[in-house]
Amino acid sequence: MNDCLYLSLFCGIFEQNFKKNISMGGIKTSIARKVAMALSGLFLVLFLLQHFTINFTSVVSPDTFNEISHFMGTNFLVQAILQPILIFGVIFHFVMGFILEAKNRSARSVKYGVFKGNANSSWLSRNMLISGAVVLAFLGLHFYDFWVHEMQVKYLEGDLSGLNQAGEFRYYEETVAKFAGQPIRVGLYVLAFIFLMMHLLHGFASSFQTMGVNNKYSPAIKKFTKAFAIVIPLGFAFIAIFHFINN
Repeated sequence: MNDCLYLSLFCGIFEQNFKKNISMGGIKTSIARKVAMALSGLFLVLFLLQHFTINFTSVVSPDTFNEISHFMGTNFLVQAILQPILIFGVIFHFVMGFILEAKNRSARSVKYGVFKGNANSSWLSRNMLISGAVVLAFLGLHFYDFWVHEMQVKYLEGDLSGLNQAGEFRYYEETVAKFAGQPIRVGLYVLAFIFLMMHLLHGFASSFQTMGVNNKYSPAIKKFTKAFAIVIPLGFAFIAIFHFINN
């Protein structure tokens, strides 16, 4: 019941802000783009949390990781509905980011004669496009490492069993194989997670501001988003390093 209430309130805030911002044209259209960008970002944050939770089980319980991976990889709802929505969300978020950056640059009428650094904006906010581009490049590698392989095994080879030649679930051993004895790949993953941290440190908190959340809970939200932006990427990096060291 509480989850439904929170979801209704969140959707209400979004609908109110979105309708308000698309109805007046001009600069309001730009704000509407930012609202859509923020909403897609919050959606991807939820996916990050879910993805981290599943992957962390590979550290504490390989059997649990295998079972969850098999369920997620063969469940119709996940594969046919949620996965396409996720892919669309990723594409939409990054495309919208590039559009907003292009619009901001073309509309910027004031050029700073003297660079003032954080006096004008934070370093993180000024380099969101760079951190986002690095994360996007990493997603290409990550998709190649895992998603492409899964599509090949399940849909080209027609093997939905999730089993290896020994008759055991293959997901844990395949995950470990990507990092064990692979220092360059692990280094690329860790570097990408550092850039993800940078992207989240600004983007997560600013998403709530864009959605119009400005009340007595704002300081707590800011602390939470900062903690999330640090802990989750470091957690992903830990998983990669753990499998590199222990296998």
